[in-house]
Amino acid sequence: MFKSVAAAVLGLSLSLGAWAKNAEPANELPPEIQQLHWVEKGQGHIAGKASIAIPEGFAFLDPADTSTLLQAMGNPPSSDRYLIAPKSLDWFVVFSFDETGYVKDDEKIDAAELLKSMQADDKESNKERQRLGLEAVYTEGWEVPPHYDESTRRLEWGLRLRDESGQRNVNYTSRILGRTGVMSATLVSDVDTLGQDTQEFKKLLTGFQYNSGLSYAEFKNGDKLAAFSLGALVLGGAAAVATKKGLWGVIGGFLAAGWKFIAAAVVALFAGIGRFFKRKKND
Repeated sequence: MFKSVAAAVLGLSLSLGAWAKNAEPANELPPEIQQLHWVEKGQGHIAGKASIAIPEGFAFLDPADTSTLLQAMGNPPSSDRYLIAPKSLDWFVVFSFDETGYVKDDEKIDAAELLKSMQADDKESNKERQRLGLEAVYTEGWEVPPHYDESTRRLEWGLRLRDESGQRNVNYTSRILGRTGVMSATLVSDVDTLGQDTQEFKKLLTGFQYNSGLSYAEFKNGDKLAAFSLGALVLGGAAAVATKKGLWGVIGGFLAAGWKFIAAAVVALFAGIGRFFKRKKND
C-alpha cells in the first residue's frame, strides 16, 4: 500500500535532504518538484506570529509551495498555509493562523454534538470540492475526541475521513491558543500509523512558540476577545481538512496542474519508482 502523501514523490523531491541523497539522482526528477523551496534547518516562520524549530530530518515550506503541493494532493488552493514534514514523509503537518482574538478556554465540549454538525456540513463542503474538480471527502467519526490541555493551551482532536475512492486518512488537529488568535496545526496521517505519528507530532510541537508578546499567557485587559469559544474552533477545523494521495495520485496531480515531463525524465522517474518499491519490499 502506498504510504502517506506520496512518501516517494515528496521524499524524492527533497533533493538536498538525506533521504533524497540516498534516492535517485536529482536529474531524474521533474524540475518543478526539485524547485520547491524546502527549508531544512533553523526555524520555520509562520504568518509573522510564531515559529517552529525544524529538527534534523525535517523540511518546511512557505505558503506558495505549500499550496502547490497540497493542490497536487487533491486539496483546494490556499494562500496562508505552511507545511512541515519528516523527509520520510510518512506524515505531514499544515499550519495556519486565524486572527480571531483571545479565545476563552472555559467551555465544556460536547463531542457527540460537534460530530453531528460536522457530518451535516459534508454536503455543502463537497459541493465546493466538486466545483473545484476534487473528490468528495466524508467525515466518518472521531479517531480521538476533542480535548483541551490547560498546561499547553492546546485543543486537540482526531477526525477520520474517507474520500470517494475509499481511501481513509486521519486529520489530527491541534489548535494552539494565543493572545490575538489561534494557530491551527493539522497532522495528516494514516489510520494504521496514527498513534506513532501523533507522538512524533507532539514532540515536533515542543519546538513551536509564539513570537514575543503573542502567547496566551501574555493577554492584557483591553485585548480583543473572540466571539466564540472552544467548540466553534473544532467546527472551524472541519472546514480545513487536508487529504493526501498515494504516489500515483500525486504524480497525476502535478500533471493535472500542467507540469510536464520530458520523455527521458519520465523513463528515469518511473525506473526510480520501481527501484523504490523494490527497496520498500526488501525492508
